[in-house]
Amino acid sequence: MEKVKVVLVKSLITAKPAQRAAAEAMGLRKIGDFNIVNNDAVLAGQVRVIRHLVKVETV
Repeated sequence: MEKVKVVLVKSLITAKPAQRAAAEAMGLRKIGDFNIVNNDAVLAGQVRVIRHLVKVETV
């Protein structure tokens, strides 16, 4: 399965609760935090919710 690196590049201070929950589910708390995860439908939905706060790179 393909892996992707998700990096939090903007703050969660003004984010809505659903956006904060999506970031927390991916293990992102502070700017610069990253996580390497499997690229699947669940991740695509989470990234869609916070696409303006994260950067996604193929690993």
